[in-house]
Amino acid sequence: MATVTARLVSLALVCAVAQAQPAPPVAPATADPVAALVSQLDLEKYKATIKGLTQFGDRRQGTERNRKALDWIEAQLKSYGCSNTERLQYQYTEPAKRTPAAPQPARAGGPAGQGGSTLFGQRAATGVNNDPMAQPDERLRALNAEPTPVGTSLRENVYCTKVGSSRPGEMYIVGAHMDGIGWGEAANDDGSGTALVMELARIFSQPGVVTERSIRFVLWNNEETGLQGASAYVAQRKDLQGIESPKGSGRYPEPKWLGMIQHDMMLFDHGMPVAQTDAQGKTVFAPPKAQRAEADVNIEYQSKAKYADGAAALAWALRAANDKYASHYPAAVGFHMTNTDSMPFMDLVPAISLRENERGMQIGAGWNPHWHQPTDLYSAFSDQDFLLGLNAAQTTLAAVAQLAGAKLKP
Repeated sequence: MATVTARLVSLALVCAVAQAQPAPPVAPATADPVAALVSQLDLEKYKATIKGLTQFGDRRQGTERNRKALDWIEAQLKSYGCSNTERLQYQYTEPAKRTPAAPQPARAGGPAGQGGSTLFGQRAATGVNNDPMAQPDERLRALNAEPTPVGTSLRENVYCTKVGSSRPGEMYIVGAHMDGIGWGEAANDDGSGTALVMELARIFSQPGVVTERSIRFVLWNNEETGLQGASAYVAQRKDLQGIESPKGSGRYPEPKWLGMIQHDMMLFDHGMPVAQTDAQGKTVFAPPKAQRAEADVNIEYQSKAKYADGAAALAWALRAANDKYASHYPAAVGFHMTNTDSMPFMDLVPAISLRENERGMQIGAGWNPHWHQPTDLYSAFSDQDFLLGLNAAQTTLAAVAQLAGAKLKP
């Protein structure tokens, strides 16, 4: 009996020691590297990156605050381990000041929207705020006071590259635009997209993460003035694709483009504008205050693009990745991509964009009251809003990890 008791005590000690030890790592052969990478995304880190971008106000192109934001982004990318950062320079001519277009009035519709879309349902007013006095925060008003200089001057895009291990001459481009307008903080448009790309650069640059193909993380400038930053990249780099330089080095300064995935404003999907009563008792049309439970990430391609079929396949690959790896919000696929930095790429490579809403039918109908407004502030968005952006990051990260052949070293 004493022997049996001793064995039981010994077994209990062994169990206790085993429970105290950390669990052994899952064997690489059985682990899902995509799930492991997606699990590295963190809501607070994503929010902190957006918050960091807002220190530069609306980051209007051509200004000192825009240049400081570029320097900050580059420093962050280097700190993540995406150290091979580069700048692409181009000239941009700012035209003489023009009278801004009057905001479009709210009304029910059915007319054509941008990108081939159709406007349905109740619409709210849209427009770009150019009035500094519309910004009640004096500190922010002073920060955004420097205008873009009229005339021709230098602009820059910043990017870094995760070099593929076995197929470095092939590349997916993951982009967002870092400039904004409207006299706010550009927290959503496009701090949310920029932060998403930066978070993906951080995760793919971690030690032990290997991809077969290359991935380039690009933050475009001059999106708000007409996609000039992305257009300059295409003009300067398209004919360099897949060229090994120097010959025999295994280095490809511009790998062959396999797909371009753009990210714009990602936080706000509260639904169609509805009738509300303002402080003066007047009826106005605006989206509901809270993020809707059925919010989704909109993935769009352009059906009239030369590479529309490939873009559709890429869009559905991201939709499938969302189904498997996103935590809270679904994704929807549409074919009216417009007014974003994937447009200059769409006749050269499959190109798609991700947004909080469809750009033509929904954003163009006033579904986001902060769009280009002084209210585009970090404080204007809730954790449910930020979570939608994080779900977009989960979607793109999971898809790109599969497309680029991501693996984790033991």
